[in-house]
Amino acid sequence: MFPGQSNRSNQGRDARDHGYDERYERDNQQGYGRVEAGHGSYGRQESYGRQEEGYGRQKSHGRQEGYGGQESGAGNYSRPDGRRYSRPSASSQSFGVGDYQYQYSQCNGKKKALFIGINYLGTKQQLNGCINDCHNVQEFLLTQGFKKDDMVMLTDDSKSVRAIPTRQNIIDAIQWLVKNAQPNDSLFFHYSGHGGQTEDKDHDEADGYDEVIYPLDFEKAGFIDDDTLHQLLVNPLPKGTRLTALFDSCHSGSVLDLPYMYSTKGVIKEPNLLQEAGEGLLETVKAYTQGDSKAVISGIMGVAKSFMNKDRASEANEKTKKTKTSPADVITMSGCKDDQTSADAKEGGQSTGAMSYAFISVMKKEPEQSYLSLLQNMRSILSSKYSQKPQLSSSHPIDTNLQFII
Repeated sequence: MFPGQSNRSNQGRDARDHGYDERYERDNQQGYGRVEAGHGSYGRQESYGRQEEGYGRQKSHGRQEGYGGQESGAGNYSRPDGRRYSRPSASSQSFGVGDYQYQYSQCNGKKKALFIGINYLGTKQQLNGCINDCHNVQEFLLTQGFKKDDMVMLTDDSKSVRAIPTRQNIIDAIQWLVKNAQPNDSLFFHYSGHGGQTEDKDHDEADGYDEVIYPLDFEKAGFIDDDTLHQLLVNPLPKGTRLTALFDSCHSGSVLDLPYMYSTKGVIKEPNLLQEAGEGLLETVKAYTQGDSKAVISGIMGVAKSFMNKDRASEANEKTKKTKTSPADVITMSGCKDDQTSADAKEGGQSTGAMSYAFISVMKKEPEQSYLSLLQNMRSILSSKYSQKPQLSSSHPIDTNLQFII
């Protein structure tokens, strides 16, 4: 267990406010049981992955207001006045050899949301903004057609045992989220907490590491890796169901193992670890000049990793496309690249995660965004304060100039 975990605060909202007991009783949650064989037997890991910064979300202070302060070359990413983006097509789409089928969700069906915020209260790895992130994202979604009766929140300040973000409770809550999903439903998954990496066993990672998230009881029950998250969140979804996943955690670039990742030019990224090594070197130099020692260490490790793993990148990328492409409409927005940390910071006197803040700020400032403008604007809003670069990935190829809807 974490040091001092017994001192966890119980001053959070009660179970009914979290929506947890009521939702689970209504859906006969007691019958869910553990995750299927092969994905529930992690046990205690000796190192819990590569944790150069301890356990991930790096603490930071200060945050820019609005969209100002973008780095050189970042450009003006806000939507041009008067421009409107086209909504996704309602018809079935196809691509590639074999005419692979998928469908965009119209997001006009059932809306459900799951929020997981873990501050690891009373431990050496304590964060400050994760629980706030959950409430802030929930408040935003309530303005987007989501209803509190269809929301579940797990936080480590909860009074309800069922609403504590243990490994099993997280798995149960994910199963609640995806249960009975239908085409044109809109599901939202938000995780704010520690993230990390561990050795990739099935060779589907270009860098040789799986990404993981850390439940509150990870020392006893184990972490949850990206293969398991994909199996739980993506595999059950039918064609045309939208899942929007927002990860505010370190090393989260490919944490849902989606095969298509997009650059700020709107094109699919192909693995180019040598190019990333060069970019990482520039970021490391920038971090050094700013006195950010943690980012320097992370950058050095990332550059070294890029050179060591360049030969496996293409094979891993092709395997992921073959095994993780989905007919469902899944979008992941993550706070940083796989080899980066994600900041735990403050805005307006409130502790919050940089990625959660950026997403909400962009959507409130200009509600009509394309996938591309959303990615660009989130990067722009963080660029002057943080080295982390938000990532956008999908379960099938997307037209990044289409309107982002939830």
